[in-house]
Amino acid sequence: MASSLLPPPRALVCCLGGANVDRKLTSLAPLQMGTSNPVAQQETPGGVARNVAENLARLGLPVSLLTAVGDDASGRALLEHAAAVGIATGGSLRLADQVTGSYTAVLDANGSMVLAMAAMALCEALTPDYLAGCRPQRARASLTVADLNLPAASLQVLLDEARASATPLVLVAVSAPKMARLPRDLSGLSLLVLNRDELEALAGEPLPNLRALTQACMALRARGVRDVVVTLGAEGVAHTAGDKLQRHAAPKVKVVDVTGAGDAFSAGLCWSLSQQPQDLALACRRGLALAALTLQSPASVCPDLNPNTLLEPAVRGRG
Repeated sequence: MASSLLPPPRALVCCLGGANVDRKLTSLAPLQMGTSNPVAQQETPGGVARNVAENLARLGLPVSLLTAVGDDASGRALLEHAAAVGIATGGSLRLADQVTGSYTAVLDANGSMVLAMAAMALCEALTPDYLAGCRPQRARASLTVADLNLPAASLQVLLDEARASATPLVLVAVSAPKMARLPRDLSGLSLLVLNRDELEALAGEPLPNLRALTQACMALRARGVRDVVVTLGAEGVAHTAGDKLQRHAAPKVKVVDVTGAGDAFSAGLCWSLSQQPQDLALACRRGLALAALTLQSPASVCPDLNPNTLLEPAVRGRG
């Protein structure tokens, strides 16, 4: 039949969590505490789930974003920007008399983060009742990606649904304090993405070496998660591979701005898994490649992405 020659429908990724305005203040001189510092200021769309969704859209995947913004100029701008880059936001909340969330990062002259402040209270509106209302829309997805800005009860709903369905669920951490939102029973969770600080918050102790990281990841697997990916900054990433961790080095690049690099890694990871779901090592290499591009961009999401960005031979090769 002629229809058998047609490609399968493209996967829809559903992203749930934070969308906010990123305000980045980059010092023009060595920072001094307790006094005024001259800075350069930039504002871009941000938020972990939103950043992941934009990266995926620019990489050519159909993607939806379920988030909460205020009914203000910033909220309208975020939704308009999402539509312009191809993100569907039809189920997102616009809350009257609420201020859209913000993330303010203070960067040193080298682009490294010194301090960040996140106002993400609007994500508390993404309740289990909200998730129930948009369940038909979410059911279309072949991959669900949620950040830990969601309330604990909502994360529990997503895990319960993942256990009852074949749709993979990826959870992306946002900060060490919000690791407390992660349910104890992680069965049904396909992948947890977090950094060393966030893993230490779960472990309750420092994790100074590979052995300690491995033990902490195996403890998470004992709680039910299938795989764990730990980002290690300039040291690259580590991911579970059986009862061990496999490591991949990060590309060496000139850093312009670190904001959004972790979200880009998660997006590259998810993009790759949507194509080749059994190859976590390849997904991590692609995530590192996308993070490297983002580190070299002043925007929280590199604007030069396209569907072929992660198909270069250097990314496909063994790392």
